[in-house]
Amino acid sequence: MNGGDAYGAVEAQYIRRHHRHQPRENQCTSALVKHIKAPVHLVWSLVRRFDQPQKYKPFVSRCVVNGESGEPGIGSVREVNVKSGLPATTSTERLELLDDEEHILGIKIVGGDHRLKNYSSIMTVHPEIVDGRPGTLVIESFVVDVPDGNTKDETCYFVKALIKCNLKSLADVSERMAVQDRVEPINRF
Repeated sequence: MNGGDAYGAVEAQYIRRHHRHQPRENQCTSALVKHIKAPVHLVWSLVRRFDQPQKYKPFVSRCVVNGESGEPGIGSVREVNVKSGLPATTSTERLELLDDEEHILGIKIVGGDHRLKNYSSIMTVHPEIVDGRPGTLVIESFVVDVPDGNTKDETCYFVKALIKCNLKSLADVSERMAVQDRVEPINRF
C-alpha cells in the first residue's frame, strides 16, 4: 500500500488477508478504513447491493445491471451514471467477488468515459464493537493505472477522496438505519 497510511493491528491483519493487490510499475494502490456505528448486517445489506450503489454512493445517480433478472451474481455488469461535477458521466463495472459469509465485495471497472483504467477494488466488512455497541469496520482497497500526465500521488489522492466520500456516506446511511432499528414504534390509541 502507499506510504502515509497508518492502520491498527486489526485493520492491518484484515488488509493482509483480503486486500492483496499486485500493482504494476504504472499503478497506485491504497486501502481506506472506516469505523461505523451500525451492526455489520445493516452495513453489508447496503454494500452487497451491486445493483444499487446509489443507496450510499453520493456520486451515483443511476445504475442499471445489464441482462439481469433477479439478484446480480459474479460476472454481472452494471452501467453507472455519475452525477455532474466529476470528470466522468458513465462507468461500466463488473462484479468480481461477492462473498456473503466473509462479507467481501470485489469490483473491476471495465469501461466508461473516465481515466480510471484497470481499476479494481475490494471492500470488506467486519463486525466490531464501537462505543460499547455492535459496530462495523469497513475496509476498501484499490489498484488503478496512473494516467498519462498524472503522478502516482495525484492519482491516489483523487481515488482516495472519492472513496472517503463513499465511506462517509455509507456510515451516515448505516447509522441512520441503525437508529431507526433501535427506536421502538409508538402505539397510538
